[in-house]
Amino acid sequence: MSEPLPPSRGARLLLERRAIAADQSSATYRAAVITPDERFDYDAVLRSDGTAQLTALGTPASPEWEERLVNHARQAARAADRRRADHLPPWPPRLLRWRAPG
Repeated sequence: MSEPLPPSRGARLLLERRAIAADQSSATYRAAVITPDERFDYDAVLRSDGTAQLTALGTPASPEWEERLVNHARQAARAADRRRADHLPPWPPRLLRWRAPG
C-alpha cells in the first residue's frame, strides 16, 4: 500500500484496489484512515449494489473516522454502475480523500 503524505490535521481516507471479481460485481481494496499521528488499516469489499464491508487489520480508527471511511467506500461502491455506464472502469485503482476534523 502506498504511503500518502500524512495530513497536518483531519485525516486522509485511502482505498487501493487489490482485486476485482470475475463478474465485475465487486472489488477488494486495502483501506486506511491516516491521521497526523497514526494510520489505521482495513480490508474492504465494495459491491456494485452500493454496500461496503470493512474489516480492521489491528486497532481500528475512532468510530467517527471509521464511519467516514465506510461512507467513502460506500460512495465508491455506488458509483461503480455509473462509471461502467460512462465507459469507465467501475473500480478505480486508487481513491484518496482528505476530510477535516469534526
